[in-house]
Amino acid sequence: MAKARKQKGDGGGAGGGATVLHQKLCVSIDVENQLIYGYTEIKVLLADNDTFALHADNMTIRSILVDGETAEFDYSPHWKNEGDQPNWSLISCLKTAADAACSTYTSALNREAVPNLIVSYERSVKSITEQQLEENSEKHEENSGRLEEHGLKPDQIVNGCNGSAMEEQKEKENGNGKGKENGIETETEKVKNIKLVHIDYILEKAETGIHFVGNVLYSSSQIRRAHCWFPCIDSTTQRCPFDLEFTVSMDLIAVSNGDLLYQVLSKEDPTKKTYVYKLNTPVSAHWISLVVGPLEVLPDSNDISVSHICLSPALSKLRNTITFFHDAYSCYEDYLATPFPLGLYKQIFLPPEMTVLPTSLGASTCIFSSDILHDEKVIDQIIGTRIKLAYALAKQWFGIYTSAEEPNDEWLLDGLAGFLTEIFIKLFLGNNEARYRRFKANITVCESDVSGATALSSPAASSDLYGTQTIGSYGKVRSLKAVAVLQMLEKQMGPDSFRKILQLIVTPNRASRTLSTKEFRHLANKVGNLERPFLKEFFPRWVESCGCPVMRLGISYSKKRNMIELAVSRGCTAKATPDSDSHTNGDTREGDAGWPGMMSVRVHETDGAYDHPVLPMAGEALQVVEIQCHSKLAAKRVWKSKKSTKFDGSDDNIDVSTQENRTSIDSPLQWIRVDPEMEYLAAIHFHQPVQMWINQLEKDKDVISQSQAISVLEKLPQLSSAVINALNNFLNDTKAFWRVRVEAAYALAVTASEATDLAGLLHLVKFYKSRRFDADIGMPRPNDFHDIPEYFVLEAIPHAVALVRSSDKNSPRGAIEFILQLLKYNDNNGNIYSDVYWLSAMVQAIGELELGQQGMGFLSSLLKRIDRLLQFDNFMPGYNGVLTVSCIRTLARIARRVSSSICLVRKIPSIFPTSSTVALDASGYPIVFFGSAN
Repeated sequence: MAKARKQKGDGGGAGGGATVLHQKLCVSIDVENQLIYGYTEIKVLLADNDTFALHADNMTIRSILVDGETAEFDYSPHWKNEGDQPNWSLISCLKTAADAACSTYTSALNREAVPNLIVSYERSVKSITEQQLEENSEKHEENSGRLEEHGLKPDQIVNGCNGSAMEEQKEKENGNGKGKENGIETETEKVKNIKLVHIDYILEKAETGIHFVGNVLYSSSQIRRAHCWFPCIDSTTQRCPFDLEFTVSMDLIAVSNGDLLYQVLSKEDPTKKTYVYKLNTPVSAHWISLVVGPLEVLPDSNDISVSHICLSPALSKLRNTITFFHDAYSCYEDYLATPFPLGLYKQIFLPPEMTVLPTSLGASTCIFSSDILHDEKVIDQIIGTRIKLAYALAKQWFGIYTSAEEPNDEWLLDGLAGFLTEIFIKLFLGNNEARYRRFKANITVCESDVSGATALSSPAASSDLYGTQTIGSYGKVRSLKAVAVLQMLEKQMGPDSFRKILQLIVTPNRASRTLSTKEFRHLANKVGNLERPFLKEFFPRWVESCGCPVMRLGISYSKKRNMIELAVSRGCTAKATPDSDSHTNGDTREGDAGWPGMMSVRVHETDGAYDHPVLPMAGEALQVVEIQCHSKLAAKRVWKSKKSTKFDGSDDNIDVSTQENRTSIDSPLQWIRVDPEMEYLAAIHFHQPVQMWINQLEKDKDVISQSQAISVLEKLPQLSSAVINALNNFLNDTKAFWRVRVEAAYALAVTASEATDLAGLLHLVKFYKSRRFDADIGMPRPNDFHDIPEYFVLEAIPHAVALVRSSDKNSPRGAIEFILQLLKYNDNNGNIYSDVYWLSAMVQAIGELELGQQGMGFLSSLLKRIDRLLQFDNFMPGYNGVLTVSCIRTLARIARRVSSSICLVRKIPSIFPTSSTVALDASGYPIVFFGSAN
């Protein structure tokens, strides 16, 4: 019975000293009335004190039994205990307002983390006063009346959940609270401090944790939201097996965690059915999930224990999307040498307007937004969707089945899941895709890893950020960094040893299902054969600290000694602070030890390539390293200036890069690479002659090497025809990886200027027309997207063209005419693939244009094309509204750029003849309402 809440602590952490051994959840769900009612049974191991604490919110607790006897409880929902609010009238400036708002928010988070359902279990029924009995009776009548309003009888709270667990509960209650099951007292229940807690509760119109949308109910895995739909100890450190029973209407399906044991019709109400699930693997309440609705279940056709589930309208897209999934599933089982550990895996796809999160993980389940589903006609969505589904599956292994021992260990599970995903990417999307993505991820980490929030295992960050360090932009950076750190360890110990460690972690024979950074470090020493001194330095520097090394290098070649002198400057991305601790926030100081390890330098000479592990990651801030060349210098030849091609390909211009070309003749060096195998997470800025960068782009087959060369060449202050031609030749090389070819296209756009006679623009237009135009009539041919890599390259050309600027910082007339022509004559008839992303790229290119005064004459034509696409997409909706979104964004960008120079309000009626209403927003920008005036 509820009493006035006393000021009590949490009794020594989540659960008030109680440890959850098992939990049973048995509820009936009335989707129409948005009502959940039933009970949960929690078997807990209690401490010596006479109370324990649970989390519960937004629900009515009807009664609590401990070993069958009525127990006293204090229940104070968090939303009723808002605490002290700041006196906003005393706020004098923005800073004090921000401080007050932050204080209020953190206070709410602190209250939310404290258990608010306090149960006293040693009180006997005989000691309850008459007044307390009357209070309990009144509360029972009140809740009974609330149920009857929905046409439900009070006894249906129990009878509505028609599994065998209901009968077992009655037997336990009739057994005088002895905790007997089928007349046989188990050994566990003989232990004095193990109690069986039975909680009856009602949940009406839940606002968070679980959501009703139409005839669909689903849960979300947001932080600390499990206790908003069932009482539990909502802590990541409390894990237990679960028995789950959900009674729903006959026309609905309930999908939850673990294996579906059986379905049974309700004896009391033949229109309802109970789904009984069992999850034997201990997990925290955070990972319990539920979806109820008129779902379509599609078992996987490749003999794997996976079910794919969605609503009927998305079934055809679902069939097409999941054809690859057995590859990821089998890849993980083979790599880890053990079957999927959580029984039947279920992935559910719900409409995006229903879902709170794009992805909501649960034990053996995952709820996705159906936006990621696609049919066989959509090209651009394939890679992203496969990686998202593969990553969610990897999180089942590392994150749910194997969980973090403490919050500071979450980085490790996150990193292992990302590492496993990259194994799938490498095997089924290609080594080039895997290396390119890792290279770009490392760049992102080095640019963002500047403060203590990005330290992977930081007690301060975990406590100060209340678990939110795993979400948002910082969460993304932390995930990328975690994978990079684990890949560094893999390269140190070798792929076979690292794979063996992962297999040991997920083996069913392992005693614990949790993993700590300390244990992983021990495995790296024992199984990976990494020396203790190295690990003692590696983990504090990469895991417990923030910041990445910054290496700035330049070369000088000594012809006399046939030697390379490599000048090195070392730094760190994190900023130093006067009172920083290098092991807590990672900020480097003068004299800091740096990072462990030795970086390799690969020298490509005329006689071959040679690796030199000569560059220490730690040491003096400035250093010179000498590298002996193996190739002999060729006999000196007289260099004669010769004609070279112009930027546009003609032959009557002298190459201005003659001096740079002398470097390759006066030395045996072709090009040099630092850390070619990405053994370290570091920002590397390397300087070598331009001709060596051109050699690297033209001759090195590694996608990372090519991307590095393009990045340097496009930023050169002075451009030669050799650079422009090298970029153009690479763009035209169909054997090169398509993502790097796209980079070459953007580099040509950046290098296009009046100084180069807009050569980059000419090359881009020429390349596109050679692939997509009919040479006889000079017009675009109908779309044909059979060559997928070529499709991605050509799709990027309009955007690259739109980035070209003339000397007045405006788009050249030729660029505007080209994009308008592509949009005007786009023809997808006869093409088996959708052109929605193709058109979207062209529309976005319009938004990148700088029209200027000369380009204003094209504005009307451009806007009419956008209007036509909007009307067409409204009449025949395309995939996920991609085209409409692009059109709206482009219109907004155009409005912001040209509203100051022309009056759009007067021009829009003539530009948009199909639009019915034009208005201005608060900033004076035009708002166009398409369709009917209503």
